[in-house]
Amino acid sequence: MIATLLLTIGVIFSVAIGGILVERLYRRFARQNPQLGPFRKEGKQDCCSCAVSDGCDTGSCKV
Repeated sequence: MIATLLLTIGVIFSVAIGGILVERLYRRFARQNPQLGPFRKEGKQDCCSCAVSDGCDTGSCKV
């Protein structure tokens, strides 16, 4: 039972650290390749795709 608890804690910790590492790699890749577009912050909708009209900070998308 203790082994299962420790294994579960280890897996959750590993997944959390893995997510942080992936985000750091993505930021570094975006910084080294500016021609591919800006870094997209998590939680914001892409304004230019017009998939969600209220996703823009400046208003609705222009077609």
